[in-house]
Amino acid sequence: MRGVGWLGLLLWPVLAVAQGPTVERVDPPHWWTGMAERQVQLMVYGKGVGGLNARVLHRGVSVTGIQRGHSRNYLFIDLHIGAEAEPGVVRIDFVGDTRTIGGFDYTLKARGAGSAQRQGFGPKDLIYLVVPDRFANGDPGNDVVPGLREARVDRSDPGARHGGDLAGMTGMLDYLAGLGVTQVWPTPLVENDMPAYSYHGYAFTDGYRIDPRFGSHQDYLNFVAAARKRGIGVIQDIVLNHIGSQHPWIADPPTRDWINAGGQFSPTSHVRSTVQDPYAAEIDRRDFADGWFVETMPDLNQRQPLLASWLIQNSIWWIEEAGLSGIREDTYPYADAAFLSEWARRIRAEYPRINLVGEEWSRNPVIVSHWQAGSRRSGHEAQTPSMMDFPLHYALLDALGAGRDGTEAGWMRAYEALANDVIYPAPEQLVLFEGNHDTPRLYSLLDEDLDLWKQAITFLLTSRRVPQVFYGTEVLMRSPKARNDGLVRSDFPGGWRDDAVSAVEGRGLDAKQREAQDFLRRLARFRKGAPALHEGSLIHFVPQAGVYVYARRHARQSVLVILSQNPEPVELPLGRYAEVLGEGRRGIDVLSGRPFVAGEALSIPALGLGVLAFDGD
Repeated sequence: MRGVGWLGLLLWPVLAVAQGPTVERVDPPHWWTGMAERQVQLMVYGKGVGGLNARVLHRGVSVTGIQRGHSRNYLFIDLHIGAEAEPGVVRIDFVGDTRTIGGFDYTLKARGAGSAQRQGFGPKDLIYLVVPDRFANGDPGNDVVPGLREARVDRSDPGARHGGDLAGMTGMLDYLAGLGVTQVWPTPLVENDMPAYSYHGYAFTDGYRIDPRFGSHQDYLNFVAAARKRGIGVIQDIVLNHIGSQHPWIADPPTRDWINAGGQFSPTSHVRSTVQDPYAAEIDRRDFADGWFVETMPDLNQRQPLLASWLIQNSIWWIEEAGLSGIREDTYPYADAAFLSEWARRIRAEYPRINLVGEEWSRNPVIVSHWQAGSRRSGHEAQTPSMMDFPLHYALLDALGAGRDGTEAGWMRAYEALANDVIYPAPEQLVLFEGNHDTPRLYSLLDEDLDLWKQAITFLLTSRRVPQVFYGTEVLMRSPKARNDGLVRSDFPGGWRDDAVSAVEGRGLDAKQREAQDFLRRLARFRKGAPALHEGSLIHFVPQAGVYVYARRHARQSVLVILSQNPEPVELPLGRYAEVLGEGRRGIDVLSGRPFVAGEALSIPALGLGVLAFDGD
């Protein structure tokens, strides 16, 4: 087995024994007392350990089962950690026919006070997505780490590593807090020891090790703690569907069925609808679910119970270890459906208030709604509270693109998309985004039209969803309109010490960039204290003359949003909106800060918008 990383380095001093096998690695590396689930399964790796038995002599801890794979180098030990078990070091002995032949020490930690009741992210939050390698480089000393396969940094190469890290992300937290961000979602930070394209993080080679080019394990814990002090939660990006082709499991899989397609590359069809299609042929379901994304990302078989246990425990371990507020699960429907329900159920049994969001990249709301907790279609009992709202994302882009002639045809796309909320168990829990690491930049898609960009951001931050922005959107970062991952994920201006332009300091930004940044900041800061946008109901009016009006209503506040695609100024009669506005009602124009009194009509400039806040419903 290839070098075992920080876990192995941590465990070797206590695991090496004079007699018997040497344990090189144990997953999870430690566990906790006081968890809701009393059972934990240890995956022990070491030459020849697969034929051994194990026992524990520790109050409240017992071995309840031994499971073996096909490889002689893995042993799976089921531990029961009773309510009376106390934190400390547990000695686990290997037992031969008649004698003890070595063993290892395993640490149980005390579960943190209040851990089970941690609050996950939700509609009150604004999520900020970053690609760590491209966001900020706070420690150039870890740009290249000896022993890892991709040993170069080249900021001129869109596919290479650029050097961003946890130190840089930590240094950006004050900027994010000032922007109005309350949750940060980094793309995966665990080790990706791949020979190329290792920067994105989605081909992991060690699920328990922070990639040292981002920093240390402690650097990650420090980042989460520093974010928490600023009122920002951290959402961890986790991959359940696949691994990197350089993962040690490829050379020595614990079982023969650990990797789908017999361990040989067979591409997925990407036809995600086959999972719930009542007429789908079994071969088509299998071609989708068991196929590999690409040859460098072997597909995991979550139907294998030992692997399923490893994946579930890995997610729980990171939540407890780092103090996370949620998980974003990559390529969600590609994993086994029954496993996904159990994965989410187990996590929520430990953390009832945490949030999990899955990526189902489909324009079809029927397909997306299938996976949200509360849905029981097609015999599948969904357990994941949130999904990425791709259908509304695309409807918003279509609305902004189609309405440039000033007719109602544009905003009708968004209006009718929202009518589909009837099929979602909890539409307010869906994560709506203007862009992400796989989509072209918003400003470029809108032909660099700042007025349309402002309308997109306004809809995002005032709709009945959990909003998410992609790093750099606030300063109008650009990309090709066709998919180009390396350029979409370009470097955040000001994240490197020698950058001529800095979004943080405002240095080198042009007038439109400063205007956009101020616009998003002003609206996001208002949103933080706006109960109508956190919990309010939604009522919207059929768009007329290119103008879309909707209201968010709460007992303590109402917010009226007006979005005009009309290329000419419009006099908007307010009588039509009396059921949400009333006559002579006083409020404030959120974007200008000026008082507002509802009269008979409102003047809306060409391609204008308004966000009006009123006390009470």
